[in-house]
Amino acid sequence: MSTSQQSDPQDRPARLTVGVVGAGRVGPTLAASLQLAGHRPVAVSGVSDASRRRAAELLPDVPLVPPAEVLQRADLVLLTVPDDALPGLVEGLADTGAVRPGQLLVHTSGRYGVRVLDPALRAGALPLALHPAMTFTGTPVDVQRLAGCSFGVTAPDELRLAAEALVIEMGGEPEWIAEPMRPLYHAALALGANHLVTLVAQSMELLRAAGVEAPDRMLGPLLGAALDNALRSGDAALTGPVARGDAGTVAAHVAELRTHAPQTVAGYLAMARATADRALAHGLLKPELAEDLLGVLADGADGADGTGGTGGTGGAEGDVR
Repeated sequence: MSTSQQSDPQDRPARLTVGVVGAGRVGPTLAASLQLAGHRPVAVSGVSDASRRRAAELLPDVPLVPPAEVLQRADLVLLTVPDDALPGLVEGLADTGAVRPGQLLVHTSGRYGVRVLDPALRAGALPLALHPAMTFTGTPVDVQRLAGCSFGVTAPDELRLAAEALVIEMGGEPEWIAEPMRPLYHAALALGANHLVTLVAQSMELLRAAGVEAPDRMLGPLLGAALDNALRSGDAALTGPVARGDAGTVAAHVAELRTHAPQTVAGYLAMARATADRALAHGLLKPELAEDLLGVLADGADGADGTGGTGGTGGAEGDVR
């Protein structure tokens, strides 16, 4: 039964034909997950060789067709293109008549809610925004990672239950995000996940420069524990020389980074200042130590060699130095 004949989502058949426009890392993964739930992928579009390989691996025997034909074949269409490309794609599909009344159109952008789908809504489509809060590799392991993954869900009120049901079928956990809050929600995820990768990569580079043969093995338990502590305790989990107010240790760090990895100094100083502010606000950093510490950070930002500061280099037992 075609969704063009039944626009009420509550009357919709339990199993849907699924199409993917944009065979990046996300689209084929979600379609494969929906297939495990009993839905049927019927079409996918992809331009690059990498996209075509991903589609072939995750959705074998599903034909590669142009985007308009994906919409022609599918009851539920996943629009999984980069954020900046999404508005133009939606407008183009709506203007060319590719959108069918009663068709579920799902985008996976964290930045946008459902307003970006307004051109398709005017053509009769049913708009949903389902953003998986997960990083993707473009391999079958991603399907397993969706189990328990939170999805940022935004939808018209009458489609909220349908949106949440799709997320649950993919093994995810729906988290409602109001339309105006989507950019803030996405910024929060980018701040945590994207910047974490940069910080870890820089840390591994510095450890290799210091002679550590297996920086990943050294960092794994440490970062795992730090992440667990932060998720459980928030700012109470802050530790290390900045939270302790060890200005001398921080000054030594800045001096070493200027010598061996000057490209990391700005990031180190920015994170140290943010950490100091949070530690001070939560009573972890003593005000009498904060002055020297903030002076070191200011000197570092001005390009000083970072040898000043009166704070000691010791610290509480068990803190990371």
